Amino acid sequence: MNVIDINCDLGEGVGNEAVVMPLISSCNIACGGHAGDFDTMRSVVELAGVYGVRIGAHPSFPDVKNFGRVVVNMSSSDLYESIKFQIESLKSVAEAQQLKMHHVKPHGALYNLASVNVEVAATVVDVVKSVDPQLILYVPFGSVISKIAMKQGLKIMYEAFADRNYNADLTLVSRRESDALIYDKEAIFKHVFNMIYYGNVTTKNGVEVALRVDTICVHGDSENVIENLLYVRRKLDENNINIS
Repeated sequence: MNVIDINCDLGEGVGNEAVVMPLISSCNIACGGHAGDFDTMRSVVELAGVYGVRIGAHPSFPDVKNFGRVVVNMSSSDLYESIKFQIESLKSVAEAQQLKMHHVKPHGALYNLASVNVEVAATVVDVVKSVDPQLILYVPFGSVISKIAMKQGLKIMYEAFADRNYNADLTLVSRRESDALIYDKEAIFKHVFNMIYYGNVTTKNGVEVALRVDTICVHGDSENVIENLLYVRRKLDENNINIS
């Protein structure tokens, strides 16, 4: 039986965490950069503890106005301090509830830039190592940050997206494009199954590109997220793919 982790970005103001949490195996909690505050962190961490869902920090550029989806021009030292503050904030909230953080997954523009930019990727890796070198970094397959993290001895999990389309270089299609997101639940499952079972993703231009995937992200603020999660879980189970 194949095994896959399903993760979801939570604590971003949508308010659907209580419904989403039983359907996933790990969560990425906004920790103040693009969304979230100590109250939301505490409530989402508590739910994760109830359902046995692995807890991850979801740091971003400090930019609530643009929801962390725009690159912020800042020095490496300032970015380091911002990311560190975000991750340590969630770590303290989790530890206050006798729970441990499992991973870190950058958000939005920070995630995308760290995938291709050496300086930004190295900054993220350095922060994670300084906070807790046992934390796992969720990263795209073949990305700059994945290679730097491995060289630095960090554990990684390769992440792919259930509800996003890909370019031929395995970067995500920009949200500015009309076909960036996948909405149809059957199309989402086909997309996910192809990546898990065959190790391929069908890119925007129709070409199949090989990739490895350990964890699949379903965005918590996406349209019909509950319906999509329920459908994908059922279809994965029918195909002997376990969520864990």
